[in-house]
Amino acid sequence: MSVGLQRLRDEPDLLRRAAADKGEDPTAVDTALALAERRRALTAEGDALKAERNVSSKRIGEALRGGADPKGPEVAELKAASSDVADRITAIDAELATVQAQLDDAMLRIPNPADAEVPVGGEEANVTLRTWGEPLPRDDRRPHWEIGEQLGLIDNVRGAKITGSGWPVYLGDGSTLQRALINWFLDVHTRENGMTEVWPPVLVNADSARGTGQIPDKEDQMYVATRDDLYLIPTAEVPVTNLHRDEIFGADALPRRYAAYSASFRREAGAAGRDTRGILRVHQFDKVEMVSFVRPGESEAELERLTGHAETLLQRLGLAYRVLLMATREMGFVQARKYDLEVWAPGVERWLEVSSVSNFRDYQARRMAIRHRAEAGAKPELVHTLNGSGLALPRTVAALLETYQQPDGSVVIPDVLRPYFGGRERIGPR
Repeated sequence: MSVGLQRLRDEPDLLRRAAADKGEDPTAVDTALALAERRRALTAEGDALKAERNVSSKRIGEALRGGADPKGPEVAELKAASSDVADRITAIDAELATVQAQLDDAMLRIPNPADAEVPVGGEEANVTLRTWGEPLPRDDRRPHWEIGEQLGLIDNVRGAKITGSGWPVYLGDGSTLQRALINWFLDVHTRENGMTEVWPPVLVNADSARGTGQIPDKEDQMYVATRDDLYLIPTAEVPVTNLHRDEIFGADALPRRYAAYSASFRREAGAAGRDTRGILRVHQFDKVEMVSFVRPGESEAELERLTGHAETLLQRLGLAYRVLLMATREMGFVQARKYDLEVWAPGVERWLEVSSVSNFRDYQARRMAIRHRAEAGAKPELVHTLNGSGLALPRTVAALLETYQQPDGSVVIPDVLRPYFGGRERIGPR
């Protein structure tokens, strides 16, 4: 379950409206309500029959103790009635199991309502909260795919030969740039931001994918190892958040913050025919993810904290960016509030998303039964979960190449990355 049965019964209109605001089917709420009512009725009927069966068993015992013939008509009649009740109980239990499975599935299809402050609508309703840096003009700047090809950094042609379109190969300094960004991101998050580093699996089981909301909402966008019923992760959020599935944090165990690098995989890399050149839409990409578990009253502040961490990285890289509050139809099925960070890429003259930072409130925690105790001996309560890209690499790399390209064809290496290049200041032709 995601929103909870009590909320389903108390606020069905809100949940219908919230689903519609996100472009989802609001009838999932009605389906769940009907199934919840059917389950309640079946449970009540089953309980009544089980009580009746207990009474019948008691009567049989009393008859036998009173001297009734075990094979006589009185006992036979009582046993027949008891058997009939048992058959009805079996049938109800079977239907109840079916209804419960249908209810569980229906509850998973109700999206997380957006926070009240989130604008309703699509892309046109997104709100720019702030900007940093001055977007450079295009002038004579080339797109990143031309730079990457000339400098021998990125090879999409051979990647397509090896796997298919949207699977780039990084070579030479292109590989070093990838590794430098990953290492630097992790160093900042662990040394400065106090996060614990995780190196997670890139394959997860269905329970893990369901827990964070990829199933059923985005199952068609995931690569599936059907032989083993495992899923390639679209983000490290999935395995890292599932670290604490079915666990209860102690009173002094929160907040818990993690940073994780992983390769990420997405079948649907974008609209057909769009961004087929370069590395803006690819099926495999590298990303460092931030994941937080906090007390319910702390998630709003944690959202700002994670966003600030992502912004700091972009500022130190010297990339102009903007922060957007995403509208309901742009924020996704499981988020209550989401910020997107977009960098300016002057070679293609576009804002490119390099980070999404989201507050799920207790939506994921309810699915995964992740709870905490406010104090020793207190009743467990659901935690709030959050995550954010810190950062995603392909578009960060594209923006770096286009921002730092020089007239002689070289690319200046940002100061923070030079230690990972052995102190070099530029990437030049091979």
